[in-house]
Amino acid sequence: MKIYTVSDIHIDFHENHGWLTSLSSVDYQDDILILAGDIADAIESLKAAFEILSDTFHGVCYVPGNHDLWLRHGTWHDSMEKFHSILKLADQYGINTKPVEFGNVTIIPLFGWYDYSFGEPSVDLRRSWVDYVACRWEKGMNDDDITQYFLSLNERALEIKNRCVITFSHFVPRIDVMPSFIPKHRRYLYPVLGTNLLEHQIRRIHPRIHIYGHTHVNRQVKIDNITYINNAYGYPHEGAITRKKLFCVYSDEMI
Repeated sequence: MKIYTVSDIHIDFHENHGWLTSLSSVDYQDDILILAGDIADAIESLKAAFEILSDTFHGVCYVPGNHDLWLRHGTWHDSMEKFHSILKLADQYGINTKPVEFGNVTIIPLFGWYDYSFGEPSVDLRRSWVDYVACRWEKGMNDDDITQYFLSLNERALEIKNRCVITFSHFVPRIDVMPSFIPKHRRYLYPVLGTNLLEHQIRRIHPRIHIYGHTHVNRQVKIDNITYINNAYGYPHEGAITRKKLFCVYSDEMI
């Protein structure tokens, strides 16, 4: 058994959808995929991805990303309603959105959002960040409330132990996983990357590996005995910072 990961596949782009449909239907039948969010905002695209991936892999583990909660398509009352609809849809296709054990390995999905613990958003960010208009929340609910709600869903999984534990989230748990080569003019996005509170939950579990998405910057770094990995597929033009392929994070031979 091997465990692969990818995030941010954004199959609303034709090139990305083509990559998804080109995956071998036989090579991964004994393997697991960790899909760390941002498939597409259209529910029909989510269904298509779930159908393909559930047939391609022995098991698929998934958390929704921010793009998946956009309301540009569909008739949901708000993004929280869509979130729970996506979890039900995933379950219908056998996609794991709860902790799941595969032999000596337990994979734990962790939900999250951003709460500006990585910095306050600038005026330019507030004007340009699509979540502010494409997501809709219950009246009076701010980003801190949203983060707290999603983190509360993780509480039941924080005491799980196994020989090997892998956690994953869409959002970034600590800002120092970001590489130093990120230009300063691009760091204005840091406030909406994630939350330090997610890292607090990860430390309670203390996994061998934590996988995250959202940044579209491929990365592997070890901090305090936890290996943090980002393997984003990304937008079609982002070939310089993304691998554009699955990345193996575990195999039975690694034990």
